[in-house]
Order: sequence, then structure tokens, then C-alpha cells
Amino acid sequence: MFSQRVKHVMEKKKLLTAAPDTTVSNAAKLMAGKNVGAVMVIEEERLVGIFTERDAVFRVMAKGRDAETTKLADVMTNDPQTVDPEKSFGFALLMMHENGFRHVPVIENGKPVGIVSSRNALDPDLEEFVSEAQRRKHIR
Repeated sequence: MFSQRVKHVMEKKKLLTAAPDTTVSNAAKLMAGKNVGAVMVIEEERLVGIFTERDAVFRVMAKGRDAETTKLADVMTNDPQTVDPEKSFGFALLMMHENGFRHVPVIENGKPVGIVSSRNALDPDLEEFVSEAQRRKHIR
């Protein structure tokens, strides 16, 4: 799995973008709706930042900021590190580990095409097990 190219591991369906003037509250609702932990902040089709669930906790809630009025531009990570879709997933994981973050935007020709997260490193069998367990839980 670690030698696979990022383009084969990245989550295209979970690619979530928002403008810098989006409020934290609206971004959180979008994130919850897609069940993702990060939103890429885009301006004129270019990545300008990333906002994650950790940013919501540490930069908004812990600082007593109002999520209804605080804009992503004020609390996002500006110019985040990115990865090319042709790089190995292991390269992306090492980048995340060394820099202490959990999400890496995938950029091709200057435009966001996906995102990889440390969660993608879960063994696919484990992910299948978790999905099946959740499905059974809802059947009862």
C-alpha cells in the first residue's frame, strides 16, 4: 500500500472545498455532511489554505471565537504543504508524520484534485470490518 501512488489512494469523493470568506460554522456543516476532517480553501481555483477539525478546536473553540462570524481565512493554515498525485503514499505519510498533520491536499497542475489523510493508511480489511460493524449496528 505504501508504494502505491497517491492518485490511487486519495479520496476524490471526499474532496471538499470552500472560499476563504466561508464561516467556520458553514465549513463545519459541510465537513459533517461529507464526513470529512478537512476542507481545502480555494480562491480562483488555487489552494490558499486548509481548515481541519483540529483547527476548529484549537483556533476557534479554544480561543473563544464565534464560529458563526469567524472566516476560514482567519483560522486556516495558509499555503499548506501538498503532494503530487504521482508520489508514493508512503512519501505522503512520512510528510504527515514529520510535520505533525493528518491531511495533505493533492495538487496537479496547480489545482486541487484530491486529499490524502493518515486515515487512508488503515488496512483496507480493517476499514471493511469497521463498515460492516457499523452496518450491523444500524440493523439491530
